[in-house]
This record gives sequence, structure tokens and C-alpha cells, in this order.
Amino acid sequence: MRIGLLGGTGPEGKGLALRFAAAGAQVVIGSRLGERAGAAAGECNARLAKPLIRGATNEEMLAESEIVFLAVPFGQAVAALVAYRDCFRSGTILVDVTVPMRFTDGLPAYAQPEAGSGAELVARHVPPGVSVVAAFKEIPAHALAEVETPLDCDALVCGDSREARDAVMAAAGLIPSLRPLDAGPLKMASVIERMTVLAVYLNRRYRRRGARFRVQGI
Repeated sequence: MRIGLLGGTGPEGKGLALRFAAAGAQVVIGSRLGERAGAAAGECNARLAKPLIRGATNEEMLAESEIVFLAVPFGQAVAALVAYRDCFRSGTILVDVTVPMRFTDGLPAYAQPEAGSGAELVARHVPPGVSVVAAFKEIPAHALAEVETPLDCDALVCGDSREARDAVMAAAGLIPSLRPLDAGPLKMASVIERMTVLAVYLNRRYRRRGARFRVQGI
């Protein structure tokens, strides 16, 4: 499985790269600057003690990846998609992990876009032939980066293409101790994004960094 990270040099991107590479996927970290991507890949490989992750420009990464994670901050998501729109291959699955959030007096709040959710806004800016799936939004970057520690949580996956959801769930299922759950169409992303805001609040309230969710009874 070939997995790419669009703007993958930040905490979220590197956390995802570590988890997927450790699980056996081919991982390419993309960046506007190839040198920056290479440095991030080198940092991750040092953590894994194996040269499992490559760095490349975003253009190079998009040319070879089957599943691409949009790992830039939400405020940069649309600009990144516009900038690289012509680089996407038809059939690519774009996984949106961004969350529209703002802080007021130190407290997180959901900044709901006019589109209904961040993922639905992202879907408006991808070229034809690219499916958008929302996933990994509610799993903290810090927890992803602690690759030696089991996640022991669920990954809620939603999208309007059943085939794309299944593909992302298969990718998530590679990661030990992570259970992917089909959360339905893309409009469910607003619920998942709000769960992320709740997790951020709980982390701050209880002075933790790894709050995440597991659904009981399924």
C-alpha cells in the first residue's frame, strides 16, 4: 500500500508516517521543499531505526501515492489543494485529517465551515476522480507519534464513496491496536470534528495529550 502525506512535515504528518511505516506500508512524506521532506523522513527513520520512509516534493509524492493524507493545518488546506490540484491522479483517495477549530480564552471551539464540515469543504476543492474520506481526525498527533505505545482506540472513517471508505479502513487496519469503524457518509465528519474538539478540551482539563475514543458494544 503506497501512502503519501501532503504537507507531512508537521506533527500530524510525522505521526501518521511513523504508524503506517511501522505497520509495513510504503510511506512518502511530501512537502513544498524536497529538502524539508527529506529531513522529516530522516527524523522518522531514526525513530524507527530503519530507513522505511522517503521524503519528496508534494508533486512527486502525489504522482505515486494511492492514498494521500492531507496533513496541513486546516487554515492551509484549501490553498494546498488549489496549489496541487493538477498533480492529483484520477482514482487517488484523499484522507482529510484536518479540523476547523479556534481557541477563545484558552478553550477550544468548533469553527464550523459554511460547507457543513472541514471535510466537506475539502471535498469542494479536489479535482474530478479524487474521493475524499475523513479519518484520523479524533486521534491526537502526540498519540500517533508514540509509536512504541499501542493506540487502543477506534478510527472513525466517513466518506461518500463506499469503496474509498473501505480502502482507508483497510489502511487503518494495518496499524496494530487501532480499530477502524465505518462512520457513514461525509456529512458525518462534522460530528467527528466536534469529537476532536472535545478531546482537545479533555486533554487540557486533565493535563494529558493523548485523549481518544473507543466505541463500546460494537
